[in-house]
Amino acid sequence: MGRTRDAILDALENLTADEFKKFKMKLLSVPLREGYGRIPRGTLMPLDAVDLTDKLVSYYLETYGAELTALVLRDMGMQEVAEQLQETMMSKGARNVPAEGKAPLQKTAKPGLHFVEQHRAALIARVTVVDEVLDALYGKVLTEDQYQAVRAERTSSEKMRKLFSFVPAWNMTCKDLLLQALRETQPYLVDDLEQS
Repeated sequence: MGRTRDAILDALENLTADEFKKFKMKLLSVPLREGYGRIPRGTLMPLDAVDLTDKLVSYYLETYGAELTALVLRDMGMQEVAEQLQETMMSKGARNVPAEGKAPLQKTAKPGLHFVEQHRAALIARVTVVDEVLDALYGKVLTEDQYQAVRAERTSSEKMRKLFSFVPAWNMTCKDLLLQALRETQPYLVDDLEQS
């Protein structure tokens, strides 16, 4: 980790002020993979190269953030810069493939802490599609009142924070169901957290 972030930053820092502005405008309209949210325009436009790199990695993870950066650069006609970024990715052998099959649910948890508890802060900050997670938990883990209470929150972060307010009362099976819902709706995020 880190090398990909540096490669994204290098690519963005090599843009002129006009190219950088154009990059941000194109980023607002580029098609995204399913499960990823768009960086809000009001947040995106004032960012400098360093902050935009951080925002790309926090929204899209390192690997997809680099792919998205290269895609936008190509769309701008900046093939050489995009190729340099892709070469860095290839030399790193970076792949962000979701874990599949019968992998243990709690692969990297610290003793005594479930994966969802260990990565609470990251999940609150980075989960973008909370309603699908709630739908998977409704009736199994969440009561009607809990489901509605979480849905009533305004932002994804507030919804996740509310959802985590119920976690201390859950047993291991409930936490496993939350992790399973996250794996199904946010596979790249879960995979990134498992590797961290």
